[in-house]
Amino acid sequence: MARAGEDIATAPIDLAIARIRAIYRGWNRDTTVTQMRSDWDSAFGGTTVPVTCERVSADAVAGEWISPAHPPPDKAVLYFHGGGFRIGSVSSHRDLIARIALASGCRVLGINYRLAPEHRFPAALDDALAAYDSMLRQGLKPTNIAFAGDSAGGNLALAAMLALRERGLELPVSAALMSPWADLAATGVSYVDRADADPIHQRPMILALAKNYLGEQGDPRQPLASPLYADLGGLPPLLIQVGDREIVRDDSVVLADKARAAGVEVDLQVWDGMIHVFQMFAEIPDAHQAIASIAGFLSRHLHLKGEKASS
Repeated sequence: MARAGEDIATAPIDLAIARIRAIYRGWNRDTTVTQMRSDWDSAFGGTTVPVTCERVSADAVAGEWISPAHPPPDKAVLYFHGGGFRIGSVSSHRDLIARIALASGCRVLGINYRLAPEHRFPAALDDALAAYDSMLRQGLKPTNIAFAGDSAGGNLALAAMLALRERGLELPVSAALMSPWADLAATGVSYVDRADADPIHQRPMILALAKNYLGEQGDPRQPLASPLYADLGGLPPLLIQVGDREIVRDDSVVLADKARAAGVEVDLQVWDGMIHVFQMFAEIPDAHQAIASIAGFLSRHLHLKGEKASS
């Protein structure tokens, strides 16, 4: 979905890549996970759009309502941030969440689920389910709630829906996923054939993050840890966005194929020249187009009025 004639070598995406690499250069084997989390939050904190932010506790899970002006009170998005289940927070993803909220006209609850290695699987999943339950107990209906998430957060959105289905509980109306990390075993062809194209991630790093999340004896093919290995039947409509340069591209492509085969409505968007969760970077024009597409998807399924055209 890159624009015709765009020179990838001089595109704004290079600025985004430089921002990420600058953080990674400051880390070494002695850098604590606390410092990594602080660095990541500092690098990506703040918002570039007008929203209100209200800190809350969603059934003992710390979160933040991020709202545009005059959102419908009976509709909401539950957002799960990325970061490999090791780093990331609402703070680091506040701008991305805010731009989705503004573009869709819907308020979004982002949560700070527990992270590994202090809290391994299924702690994050338990927190996701608790936050959803809290929204229901506040009076929101499943048909008026959508899930959204990026990377590990995309994994968590899928896993939470699978867990709800297993328990016979009502699922959210839809889910928007950005570069979902759905295969912790990292088996996709893209882990090899996109290794040279991906400027950020490589397979050994992905496998290390999986072990950090699951523990030494954890099974990376356990369906609630790796939704790619689950029976996907019964899931609500999915929007899946992924960059073509990502080693985790096939997590999205294979997931979409399996979901469609199970009867799930899927809109898969593979964005030419884009990197992992490119939507985070306001300097990338494609990010604005992608968020506008997410807003349209959310608006259709949540029946929002006054759908916005851009982020």
